[in-house]
Amino acid sequence: MQRRFKTFALPVALVTLVLLSGCLAPLQSGGGANAAQQATDAQPRTITVSGNGEVKAESDLAVLSVAVTATASSADEARAQVADRSETMRQALREAGVDDDAVTTSHFRVRPQYNHNGKERNVTGYEAVHVYSIEVSPDRAGEVLDVAVGNGANEVQHVSFTLTEEARADLRNDALNAAMDSARTDADTLASAANLSITGVQSVSTSGGHHPIEPRVEFDTAGANSGGTSFEPGPVTVSATVTVTYEAE
Repeated sequence: MQRRFKTFALPVALVTLVLLSGCLAPLQSGGGANAAQQATDAQPRTITVSGNGEVKAESDLAVLSVAVTATASSADEARAQVADRSETMRQALREAGVDDDAVTTSHFRVRPQYNHNGKERNVTGYEAVHVYSIEVSPDRAGEVLDVAVGNGANEVQHVSFTLTEEARADLRNDALNAAMDSARTDADTLASAANLSITGVQSVSTSGGHHPIEPRVEFDTAGANSGGTSFEPGPVTVSATVTVTYEAE
């Protein structure tokens, strides 16, 4: 009886395992395929494009960079000369109607000057430099520059025509809107070519800025009183670039 029981039990166990294996295998295979298909269906189709926008406007701000310099045998004497000339220039600008808040220091230094003689380096004097930034309306740029140079400033570093923060912000918004319109036009074209339609926006990023006009300025202080300085600035460009990822179906 024991032998018959063992002989009978073994085939039953094998058949049971085979049947179970046959039932489970299709279930596992089918579940994996369905899950993969569902994951694929759940992922939205996207179209990523870049758009550019550009707006031009007349500048409403001129920034003048002028320097008062002096050389002397001592650092303190060079500094004192620059201080005196700077105060003369500041007072002349006030009388010309330029507010003190519109005149700021952008750089100041006092440094020795050397005479290189072979391997030796000897101090021959000291140079002091005080660089000022002056903000005025564009139509007064030449006039104010002449006042500064005629009253102590002996170096014109650069002149730029740009935008105030308020004007820049307004034009930046216009440039961004133009860039978004450009991006949407490209996205609609690509979607149509792929038999899709745009359903929403997944992400947006932006970059860009404004480009001030900086004309080349050559100023001879020896001939400062020979005639007035005038400028004819061009328009300032404000640009924006957006990268947009659209959802499509």
